[in-house]
Amino acid sequence: MPLVVDRYELGPIGTNCYVVRAERGAQESVVIDPGADAAALRLELGRMGTRCAGILVTHGHYDHVGGVADLAEGTGVHVWMPEADSPLLERYDEFAPPGSGRPYTPEHLLEGGETIELAGIAFETIPIPGHTTGHVAFHADGRLFSGDLVFANSVGRVDLPGGDWNTLLASVRNLADRFPPETVIYPGHGPETTLGAELARNPFLAELRAS
Repeated sequence: MPLVVDRYELGPIGTNCYVVRAERGAQESVVIDPGADAAALRLELGRMGTRCAGILVTHGHYDHVGGVADLAEGTGVHVWMPEADSPLLERYDEFAPPGSGRPYTPEHLLEGGETIELAGIAFETIPIPGHTTGHVAFHADGRLFSGDLVFANSVGRVDLPGGDWNTLLASVRNLADRFPPETVIYPGHGPETTLGAELARNPFLAELRAS
């Protein structure tokens, strides 16, 4: 039975937050990138009859972590995020707009290669630097939660601290070598897509098609 993935656009720029369950009706779920609106998200979890078992963070930009502190403290669950990006959350007020969230110290720091088992789901952690230094993706059951590496017909910015174009391309190439084209991508912004579709038509990945 495939995973159940619900997408919520949170915060002022509509950053994707995902609630992932092993099956519909599952009593536990995993929240990926709660960027804002933690109170509303908790109400939605209650409406679905599921409780948050843990929080996974792809990278440290404020629009992906703004709701982490409130959600973690409100539910009592642990947070997993990339070690290299953790200062962006731990010193949140230095990097984020006022009032958009609060600092939080994640309980588990990731480098890539870890397997995280939560809510009956095994998430594989894959390092995908390029948008930020520590950026990771989470893969489970043919689904790839890719944060801001690649979107439908676009890619993440590389003009912010920790961004690098060649590194981003190398990360996409690594995903292409590792996963089949039908792998579903759940990005940090915009609609879902597939790895194969982006490799075939994304204008920003023309270099990969030519190589």
